Formats: sequence, C-alpha cells, structure tokens
Amino acid sequence: MAERELPPFESMKGSLLVAMPQMEDAAFQRAVIYLTHHTQTEGARGIVINNPTQKITCREILEQLKMPVTEDCSFPPVLIGGPDHRLQGFILHTPEVFYQETQKITDDICLTTTQEILGEIALGHKPNQYLVAVGCATWAPSQMEEEIMGNIWLSVPANKEILFETPYEQKWEKAISLLGFSANQFAPKAGKA
Repeated sequence: MAERELPPFESMKGSLLVAMPQMEDAAFQRAVIYLTHHTQTEGARGIVINNPTQKITCREILEQLKMPVTEDCSFPPVLIGGPDHRLQGFILHTPEVFYQETQKITDDICLTTTQEILGEIALGHKPNQYLVAVGCATWAPSQMEEEIMGNIWLSVPANKEILFETPYEQKWEKAISLLGFSANQFAPKAGKA
C-alpha cells in the first residue's frame, strides 16, 4: 500500500479538532480539542474542551496552591484537557487579562499557564470568558495531519460560542454542525453491503 503524501503545511492553531465516531482511543471519543499550538517542526498541542471532571474543582486547586478565594467566587468545572502534562493547568480565555506567560492564540482567544491567573480569578479579577483544564493533548510533527488524513479527526473553525457558551455535552454536535452536517450523518462503524 502506497503511503499518502501530506499536503503542504498550514498551521491549524486556533481551530478545533473533532473526533470522528470511529475514534478508538477512549480518551478522545467524541472529543472536541482547541488547538493552541501547531508548527511543522514541533507538532501540535490542544486542550479538550468538552470533558469536565468531578474529581477536582477550581476551589480545591486554589486551596492546594494556598491561594485565597473569595466566598462568592464561582468557577466553571475543571476540564480534563488531555492525557499529556496532567499536572499542568491551562486556562483558555478571552483577552481582557494578559500576563507575561500568556500566549495569544487568535485575536479573541489566549492561553495562560501561570498560577497567577488562577489567583486573580479567585479574587474576582477574571476574563469575561474562560475555561480551566488540567492536561493537554500533544502530537509529534506530522502525526496530527496523518490522523486527519486517516479520518480520525475533522478540522473545524473555532468560535467563542463553542468554546465558552455551548454546554459541554453539546460541543461535539455543535462543532460538527459548523461543517454543515449533523452528527447522525456520521456512521460510527463502516457497514458491509
């Protein structure tokens, strides 16, 4: 079988990867991943944006870090951002706040990995919209592109509505709908004629 040639490199940073129904890796079934990094030489990194956990809360994280928390401060659920770098926190947010370690992904979305932003959020100084995740997903150079060509992932334009406003359990269907399809148009397994 001839090896497929990859198309010319084009960064997909700032877009979404949506798992196809035939995804076999349990960590990524029905996953929607926001790509925060993608270069030809370093590969890709992203945050799963639809996998909230009940195992730990933002308040518990802040207490472990010995950071003060105002009583009336509310937080979104913590997301399991992926199987890599599980002890690292990632905050995807709108650009009202910016720190030395903040990376601008697009004009509308930033990524901050410093503990400082959590402390500020705990004191009520927070971006208009944000997600908190622990862990991320990473790909070696060309690995993600090969998986897309193998129909494991769909690449979809990202928007703030899917990132911050769509309920977690609806993000997968909503992301697929951006391509003009409904989720039930994708068969989970190929059938036999």
